[in-house]
Amino acid sequence: MNKPQILLIVEDEVLTAMSLKSGLEDDGYEVMDLTSRPGEAMAAARDRKPDLALVNIKLYGHNDGIALAVELKAIGIPVLFISGQPNRAVAARSVAVGSLAKPYSVDDMVAAVTYLLARLAGDASQPRPKDLEVFDEDLPEAA
Repeated sequence: MNKPQILLIVEDEVLTAMSLKSGLEDDGYEVMDLTSRPGEAMAAARDRKPDLALVNIKLYGHNDGIALAVELKAIGIPVLFISGQPNRAVAARSVAVGSLAKPYSVDDMVAAVTYLLARLAGDASQPRPKDLEVFDEDLPEAA
């Protein structure tokens, strides 16, 4: 896989979002945008077509991350739920490629992103990170 991959982070906890951005960029990924607003996330996604969107399920306001994931999936953007609500993530598994439950470390997130982007590109050679739940059955399986 050639880096950088373009990522969108939709998270309402500012410190968490900034930490994720920093850690992912330190590992060579391009983070195109940080936002907590679904409308801003959709505008950015339509404009730049990220390779993966990291979406918290519970966002402040009236919209939640599941509704956003439905919209992102409709325009071909894969979603990784990043949430402290793993039961809601599993219930919404049809709109995301996977879920990483909080609390997680930046290293856990980098490993999950690296794994999912490789799988989305058809590379099934890496082992799945232990805390990552993969939903998308169309992704190639590791050999």
